[in-house]
Amino acid sequence: MEKMIQIHPGDNVAVALTDLEAGTVVELNGLTVTLKEKISRGHKMALKSLHPGDDVMKYGVPIGHVTEEIQPGEWLHTHNVKTNLSGESEYQYHPTHPVLPVMEPETFRGYRRKDGRAAIRNEIWIIPTVGCVNGVAETLEKENQDLVSGSIDGLYSFSHPYGCSQTGADHAQTRKLLAALTRHPNAGAVLVVGLGCENLTHEQFLEELGPYDPDRVKFMICQQEEDELETGRKLLEECAAYAAQFEREDIPVSELVIGMKCGGSDGLSGITANPAVGRFSDLLCSRGGTTILTEVPEMFGAEAMLMDRCESQEVFQAAVDMINGFKEYFISHHEVVYENPSPGNKAGGITTLEDKSCGCVQKGGTAPIADVLGYGDQVKKKGLNMLYGPGNDLVSATALTAAGAHMVLFTTGRGTPFGAPAPTVKISTNNELFEKKKNWIDFNAGTITLGESIDAAGLRLFEYVRRVAEGEPTCTEKHGFRDIAIFKDGVTL
Repeated sequence: MEKMIQIHPGDNVAVALTDLEAGTVVELNGLTVTLKEKISRGHKMALKSLHPGDDVMKYGVPIGHVTEEIQPGEWLHTHNVKTNLSGESEYQYHPTHPVLPVMEPETFRGYRRKDGRAAIRNEIWIIPTVGCVNGVAETLEKENQDLVSGSIDGLYSFSHPYGCSQTGADHAQTRKLLAALTRHPNAGAVLVVGLGCENLTHEQFLEELGPYDPDRVKFMICQQEEDELETGRKLLEECAAYAAQFEREDIPVSELVIGMKCGGSDGLSGITANPAVGRFSDLLCSRGGTTILTEVPEMFGAEAMLMDRCESQEVFQAAVDMINGFKEYFISHHEVVYENPSPGNKAGGITTLEDKSCGCVQKGGTAPIADVLGYGDQVKKKGLNMLYGPGNDLVSATALTAAGAHMVLFTTGRGTPFGAPAPTVKISTNNELFEKKKNWIDFNAGTITLGESIDAAGLRLFEYVRRVAEGEPTCTEKHGFRDIAIFKDGVTL
């Protein structure tokens, strides 16, 4: 096993692949450097002398600057490196027009909906339009599990605290997000549960939802029912009868939509798991499939890696507006744009937001960017899409599901048990996490530190995704971990 890696030939730092003690001698690309202090896995060591103000180069780009004199072999982290980021930026479009090879899509055994869409699960979803009826939805889920039989894969409710006492954009976002989840193809049938006096009225929800199949989507307004649990049972029986007619059949992988997210990242995220997901994304897009990249604040400092891959000036401008719009969101709340990474990220070796972002965008592979989606928007174009969403794990994973993702690939260096409404695949960046948390982690990309190529890991992930699409349960599904979180910005009445 190699001790350290220099990711790009132009980097002036190397990253430890395992814990290294002071005095360890590292030979790397013709350089011999002796560690002057202990450097933990995922953390950075200087390969050359640096002076105050000099850029720290990683991934071939600046990830910040040093604040003091640095000698080869010294540890570089938050104590001696600061971000270069500030506020909004001017961007120029220098299109690279990347081209992926065209490959014939394999098939997977999925569900074909009556409107022609593909699905990887055949579930019944209960969606409350307001937090006041969360208990009703949860009780209906708990008391009606006997309806899960045959080709029905599960019955789930998705509680949230909103749908009332909201105004403006928040009210619109809640309405849009819940309607998008109602349309999700993994839901063979849906019961929408309202109260009757909330801001998000039944009429508003119907307008947002648009045309729907009344055999697939049922509605219950609790204040209009003498016994909402009895009525809910009858409606769920109707949902089950409808969903039970679907059976798995061969579907091209070109119809898969896969969301990509990272959280609890460490210094290996951008070296192992995220590049492996990037290879997967390229493999799926080469076959005509669709991937979605989100977490806008974790693109700050790495925007150029994405923007020049936009398919057109129009898509480029939408990406610019999304990036600067999210920066303005920070500034309008009197928050500094670069107030990220988290304490766990820093403990894992991530020093600045640029450091985190350059690792984060590796999930996007090399494909051209086909479209930019707003929060609650649904995918319209095949290929790699960018989606407006925060870094928060559950908020962004929910937005990925609402955008139409059949599945969410979630890379992590520290681990997390949560699950989105769509099957959520946890991918470890390091071997230690995989061995320790087998009840959380589905796929190990830490093998890259042991010599597996990124290409091989990406192909292995592609085959694993096909198995999950065909019904192999993820750890979150085995434990029943399913939650949603809705993006909120404004006042609560």
